[in-house]
Amino acid sequence: MSIAQIFTLAIIALFIFWAVGVYNRLVKLRNEIANAFAQIDVQLKRRHDLIPNLVEVARKYMSHERETLERVTAARAQAMAAADLVRSQPNQAGALKSLNLAEQVLGSALGKLNVVMESYPELKADQTVRDLNEELTHTENKVAFSRQLFNDVTLEFNNAIHQFPANVIAGLFGFRTAAMLQATTTEAERAPVKVSF
Repeated sequence: MSIAQIFTLAIIALFIFWAVGVYNRLVKLRNEIANAFAQIDVQLKRRHDLIPNLVEVARKYMSHERETLERVTAARAQAMAAADLVRSQPNQAGALKSLNLAEQVLGSALGKLNVVMESYPELKADQTVRDLNEELTHTENKVAFSRQLFNDVTLEFNNAIHQFPANVIAGLFGFRTAAMLQATTTEAERAPVKVSF
C-alpha cells in the first residue's frame, strides 16, 4: 500500500469519525429538546391538576359565577389537549403554537377568575384557596424556567444544524429547525397596552 493510499484512507477515516461525531451531537441535542419539553409537561400537568381543586373550592362560594368557572374548566381542557399534541410532536411549530395559544387562554381565564374572586372576601380568606393560589404561583415560575430551558436547548440545536460544515450532515440526515416557545404570537398581542384615565 502506497503512502498516497494510506493518506487517502486516513482522510476518509477522519471524515467518517467527524461525520459520526456531528450526527451524534445533533441526535443528542434533538433528544435534549424532547427532555426540555418533558420538564415543561411535568409542570403543566401539575398546573392542570391544581386548577380543578381551585375551581371546586371557588364553586362553593361563587354560585353566581358559573360562566367564569366553566371558562376556566374549558380552557384547562383545551390546554391539556394542546400539551398532548406537543408531547407527541415536540419539534413541530404548529403544535407549539397551539400550546402557546391554549396556555394564554387558560392564563386569561385564571386571571378573570382571580378578579372575580376579589369580590368574595370569604373566598379570599379561605386557607385552601390561598394554598392553591400559592402552589399555582410556584408552578407558574417553574413553567417559566422550564420554557427558558426549552428555548435555550432549541437555540443550541438550531445553531448546530445551521453552522457549516455540520449543516451538511444535518441536511443529509433530515434534521430540521425546531420551533421555539413564544409568549405571544401576533403583532396585536405584542403591542403595548394603552391605559387611559
